[in-house]
Amino acid sequence: MSKFTNPYNRFKPDELFLRDELAIDRTLLANERTFLAYLRTAIALVLAGVTFIHFASHSWLEILGFVCVPVGLIILLISVVRYKKMKSNILGVRKRLSE
Repeated sequence: MSKFTNPYNRFKPDELFLRDELAIDRTLLANERTFLAYLRTAIALVLAGVTFIHFASHSWLEILGFVCVPVGLIILLISVVRYKKMKSNILGVRKRLSE
């Protein structure tokens, strides 16, 4: 199995029960919590970078600031892409379950 295969394809809708529906709900909530953790990290890195750039008394702090800002923005981009991909996978399972 490829690492890019949807892991939810192995479930058959007629074999899922209420506990599975609740597990899907928990998985959706876990996905949202993970997204928020990524978002918090990205914001902290960008703010730290801007602070280092603005208040740097040493050149290495300013360099650290110029590294933190793009890293924070990259983490933000990765988090949005990952969240949307996982949400579509999870909702796909829910749709198959309701059929």
